[in-house]
Amino acid sequence: MSETPLQHEPVLTVFQKGAEGRRAFQCPERDVPEVDPEQLLPARLRRSQPPRLPELSEPEIVRHYVRLSKRNFDLDSGFYPLGSCTMKHNPRLHERLAALPGHARLHPLQDAEHAQGALELMWNLERALAEIAGLPYVSLQPSAGSHGELAGVLLTRAYHEDRGEHRHKVLTPDTAHGTNPATVTMAGFEVVKLATNTDGGVDLEDLRAKADTDVACLMLTNPNTLGVFDANIQEISHIVHDVGATLYYDGANLNAVMGLSRPGDMGFDIVHFNLHKSFTQPHGGGGPGSGPIAVSERIEPYLPCPVITRETHGDGEAAPARFALENDRPKSIGRLRGFQGNYGCFVRAYAYICSLGAEGLKDASETAVLNANYLLALLKQEGVAEHLPLAYGELCMHEFVLSGGPMKRELQIKTLDLAKRLLDFGYHPPTVYFPLLVEEALMVEPTETETKETLDAFAKAIAEILREAAEDPQLARNAPYTTPVRRLDEVGAAKRPVIRQAL
Repeated sequence: MSETPLQHEPVLTVFQKGAEGRRAFQCPERDVPEVDPEQLLPARLRRSQPPRLPELSEPEIVRHYVRLSKRNFDLDSGFYPLGSCTMKHNPRLHERLAALPGHARLHPLQDAEHAQGALELMWNLERALAEIAGLPYVSLQPSAGSHGELAGVLLTRAYHEDRGEHRHKVLTPDTAHGTNPATVTMAGFEVVKLATNTDGGVDLEDLRAKADTDVACLMLTNPNTLGVFDANIQEISHIVHDVGATLYYDGANLNAVMGLSRPGDMGFDIVHFNLHKSFTQPHGGGGPGSGPIAVSERIEPYLPCPVITRETHGDGEAAPARFALENDRPKSIGRLRGFQGNYGCFVRAYAYICSLGAEGLKDASETAVLNANYLLALLKQEGVAEHLPLAYGELCMHEFVLSGGPMKRELQIKTLDLAKRLLDFGYHPPTVYFPLLVEEALMVEPTETETKETLDAFAKAIAEILREAAEDPQLARNAPYTTPVRRLDEVGAAKRPVIRQAL
């Protein structure tokens, strides 16, 4: 691997480029009457001088943004085994479908009567997600997984308050995603942490000690962030329901069990889905996201409104149907966002489900689990386990967590050093330092869309980095070498952020 930094031109913002009068587009002459600005906006709201916008030619604009895109690592460039994030391939067919005029140009304020096709697609997606979750009612409204979590906790609060109960606590395992306790706090509850047992699941004795009538909900991921499926899930469900609380399923790891087991059958009352994780809606870029929720019958009255309804004119499912948006729901927690959700995400997710079908979704999950265990076995075969042992258990589900504690003590490199050096080998690093209960954690999720050859090469890369470290740990400590930006002072950046205003 190259140890010499690549030379790159200085990074300029788009505001630092161009020249006065340069244009990429020239508007045609106006053919509408002049209007007095005072009739449109009062003087206090109008600019006193033109906005300071960049003035560039079209080639300059294209080159600027293409250069920026090349400075990022992305799923289309290489292997992206980011644990817990399920960075699976986003099929291009789904992009073509989402871009069809009937989808892309449908105005979000269109009357339901003239958006029957979109509502039918959303209705069908709800039915598919309901079947996958094993729960009968679905809302597509939440904008992301964390938003789905918030919806679930608000539904729990509405459920208890409707019964005249005002509970204050929500249980979350110490392996929970960070959004779980954040959501609990945002919803006005107190976070109560649960311990993890030696198998990597919820400590039942700790759960029994903390489950009382002041507990509103237990938020749980299964399989959890350690890549462990909690075999005690039915007992957990009984303990939680016996004190009158609800059981909430964080769907971040649903990609491991689609078509194999259903959260509703495990006893969960509320489930959120990450369409960008399990159903190939693209990640990143600040959105859009989508985090639908599925709920049991007792939670249904509190679902966000509006709710999609289906009326048939005649007998049977084949009869003509009319779809509508129902707002008359007195117990609803209300609207969670503008419009009905991120519709383009729905199109892509529905296309994925229709493409694979029930057997295909099951096969995707089985392959995800197979790939993770194959990669785990490869790492052991390469001798990596001596310095990066599996944190819990012998096998895993769709992801696994290694502990870099021995590597840090014996080879004098940290998990962060290993992660940075992987960039020089052409791989995005796995998730580091999460879950927090694992020393020097390295969390790996290969997903089902990666080939055997990719996994083979990745295992060899990690083994090579450890061999390098045994001879010269400074190689990893100073990595990366081949990226546009070298290693940053991340602690300093967090403590002393520099935020420049462009305008």
